[in-house]
Amino acid sequence: MSAFEYCFSTLGCSEMSLHEVANLADRHDIAAVELRALSGTVDLTSALTAEFENPAGLAAFLAGRNLDIVALNTSIKLFESPNLSAIEPFIPWAEAVGAAHLRIFDGGKQLATEEMKHAADLLINWQTTRSSSGLNVDLMIETHDSLADVDQLVAFIELAPTVQILWDTHHTWARGTDLASVWDRVARNTVHLHVKDSKVDSDGRRRYILPGHGDFPMADLISLLRQNERHIPISLEWERHWHPELPSLDDALTAARNWWKQGVFDARR
Repeated sequence: MSAFEYCFSTLGCSEMSLHEVANLADRHDIAAVELRALSGTVDLTSALTAEFENPAGLAAFLAGRNLDIVALNTSIKLFESPNLSAIEPFIPWAEAVGAAHLRIFDGGKQLATEEMKHAADLLINWQTTRSSSGLNVDLMIETHDSLADVDQLVAFIELAPTVQILWDTHHTWARGTDLASVWDRVARNTVHLHVKDSKVDSDGRRRYILPGHGDFPMADLISLLRQNERHIPISLEWERHWHPELPSLDDALTAARNWWKQGVFDARR
């Protein structure tokens, strides 16, 4: 049976320093986080520099805490960038703490074949640089914009068969594609998951809601993932940074504990 690493994105507590994030994670018995925002900004490298001075300082802090950083989340958009040079400032921080991935967005809308080919070439160039530099960290592309369209996602995987995907399960599901049909087509490329819950209000708009109080089919997702033996991080992306009207991440994590009891989670690996 699969073990899923229970974690959260700091997008839900962007006002906190990493010291405070570590305390929050400890209160909820969570051993991993993905960094998107800290100390009031999504400029991660600046926030980390202000708090720890350099990557070695960050690594020293984490050595004294039971906390892993599974990813550093950048704002880079693959299909809207001429190159990937903007990831360079993140690399020393990721390498210092053993983060598996740097997240980049997909970007774009309706993609032309040439756009996909250009993006695939960027990823090939990245892999060449990664190999020659002896880097451990890799890139994962989030299904946020163009790749939330499953047909475009599958077409891009065909062009870039080794691409690593952060599947935002809510984004593809909210667009009307059932989870099983996505998983069947992208499972081998998926290395990280985002989950959140929502419901449709009386005005017809879908709104985020505390985990377990909406209609996202978490039980169906867990059933799919149990069929896979990989250790895949499942991260609560509580978008309070963009939606400040939402309850605190502390409340969301409390609710998520009941939500995720449908699965088997290894929070302290």
